[in-house]
Amino acid sequence: MAYWVAFAVPVIFICVWFFIFYLHRIYPKRSKLKKKSRLEQEFDLLDENSNSLEEALPENWLELEILDRSLIKFQAAQDGKPAAEEQEDRNSITRDGEVDDENCDDYPKPKEPANYFHKPHKITKRDLIAMLIITAVYAVIAFFALGSVDTPESFASFESSDTKAVMKLPGEAIPGKIIYFTGIGTGHYKLYTSLDGTHWDHVFDIEQKYSELLKWRTFDFPEETGETLYIRITGKSSKLFMGEAALYDTNGNKITLTALDETAKKLLDEADLPVVTTDYLYNSYFDEIYHARTALEHIENIYPYEVSHPPLGKIIIGLGIRLFGMNPFGWRFIGTLFGILMLPILYVFLKNMFGKLMVAICGTLLFAFDFMHFVQTRIATIDTYGVFFILLMFYFMYRYLTQFYDTPFRKTLFPLFLSGLCFGIGAASKWTVIYGGAGLCALYVIRQFLRFRYYAKIGKKKSFGLYLCGTLAVSIVFFVLIPVTVYILSYIPYGTAKGMKIGEGMLFSKDFLQIVWENQKFMFSYHSKLVAEHPYSSEWWKWIINLRPILYYLQKFGDGTKSAFAAFGNPVVWWTGIGAMIAMVLAVIKRRDKIALMILIGYISQLFPWIIISRIAFIYHYFPNVIFIVLGISYMFNDLCEIRRNKFSVSVPLLTLCALGMFIIFFPVLTGIRVDAWYPNTLLRWFDGMWPF
Repeated sequence: MAYWVAFAVPVIFICVWFFIFYLHRIYPKRSKLKKKSRLEQEFDLLDENSNSLEEALPENWLELEILDRSLIKFQAAQDGKPAAEEQEDRNSITRDGEVDDENCDDYPKPKEPANYFHKPHKITKRDLIAMLIITAVYAVIAFFALGSVDTPESFASFESSDTKAVMKLPGEAIPGKIIYFTGIGTGHYKLYTSLDGTHWDHVFDIEQKYSELLKWRTFDFPEETGETLYIRITGKSSKLFMGEAALYDTNGNKITLTALDETAKKLLDEADLPVVTTDYLYNSYFDEIYHARTALEHIENIYPYEVSHPPLGKIIIGLGIRLFGMNPFGWRFIGTLFGILMLPILYVFLKNMFGKLMVAICGTLLFAFDFMHFVQTRIATIDTYGVFFILLMFYFMYRYLTQFYDTPFRKTLFPLFLSGLCFGIGAASKWTVIYGGAGLCALYVIRQFLRFRYYAKIGKKKSFGLYLCGTLAVSIVFFVLIPVTVYILSYIPYGTAKGMKIGEGMLFSKDFLQIVWENQKFMFSYHSKLVAEHPYSSEWWKWIINLRPILYYLQKFGDGTKSAFAAFGNPVVWWTGIGAMIAMVLAVIKRRDKIALMILIGYISQLFPWIIISRIAFIYHYFPNVIFIVLGISYMFNDLCEIRRNKFSVSVPLLTLCALGMFIIFFPVLTGIRVDAWYPNTLLRWFDGMWPF
């Protein structure tokens, strides 16, 4: 029986219900029995929560303008005269708020319309407390079972085939297996045995594959292997690194070894560390074999093996390694920290946009509880840094958009500079950030158009021309020159690994720039022609419906338990997000809403390239879109609160609690906690095993 249906069907129902409920509340249909005017519908909605018209009056100037014009048309219809005549009767109501009490009685005073795209709301003390609590609680959860620091960090370097490590057993014994921790470098080792330390028998070759780096590996001795007193390991390939080695007899008992040379000492100097060959807490997994390795290569001034992405993301990973050592916790720490820092940034974004404590809290919690955000930031890959800087660059562009249209030129520069800087840092981490750059460009053009329209209305088109020329000039600096500079500087480790020095003019040398340029050509060729098969690859449309997670880790145990985790979306967040994007389209069409347009542009800019790209792709490429999904759902939250006259709608915390419930239910397959296999197999493998944990 498909027990997972008991979870999946209610979740689908909740997501669909929320969307329909939102449409019903925000875009109510006219009754077929009695057609009501739009104004009458608005008064009906207001009367539900207000005892008088005065209590229900909107507070911002745009709502007042709409209400004012609706009242004119309504009153004209009641009086049987044209709206123009009714407008003449209200001429006493002026832009500066002066009111002729004789003609207008208690009619509300409209406020001066502001010349801005959207006015950001301020952060209060309550917001700071909420941000602190959410961030602190999430940090505790995010660092839970992140990785161990008890893994080998001292590596023996096999520089050539002449490098060898000789170890002596305490007495003659038959070896059963050798377990060693792989370092960086790929190739082969040769293992020999000897009874006298002079005559050596070659037993087998040990292959160190690129897919098995930074892990404990096991090699069994052939059954015909006899007693030995000495073990020798020789590098067959150059520049190989091995962390620690442990020898076991045929009964599985560990044999104490004694190092007879300096290389062997490196292999035995951390013998007290636990040898755990299967647990992700002690081993690398998925693309950590590339990115954590590259981070170490940058630290060790070795030219990197993985050059299919820009360097900066791996350099950032290296900061955690420098702090905590070359261990799973160290190489995962910075990514997790960036995932934590996304929350207060998003909270500020949401509060600036919507101004409501409930919306900011619930929107931030949706992002915190999203599976993709949680899992992807806990793995040592570069996607986290791309998403982090996408969030920042769109936030600073939002701050630029929301400035007054007549803001002095010099005061418009700082948010533009920060947006361009974050764009450059993000692009130097992963190319997918460049897709978001198209969204920034679209928003930038919209801003200039709105400012031009404002200047045209006040008769200062010439002033706009001067402003536009200056803005375009600094924009070339902020969004081209600075990002290119950051991008090139990120290649410094490549140059130093080739023996170049910054003090000797490396940054301006032809050889260094050639390295940068050749890498761009390689990356473009690699990604444009990457056609491969992978059991967990998926097309873009499967991401939207959350159909095919990517399994990062799976380990089954003999006692009927298993440990697994995968990257995919919280079904409550992602499936509600489908409705949220539809709601953004409706808001743009029906209400000409600029915030909805901004959210929609961000979402499309990150998704559309994957529709036309033919290379193999995975669901984690949808991670940047989660930002805009949450912004879209929060927009819906805000609408529902607005319709309640700033009192929160029960549907807002209800949907948030459902997302939290999903996070709790799926927690074992988000963290790798060891559980009875029946639990994920029976309840969490949705869609007949398309969810593979």
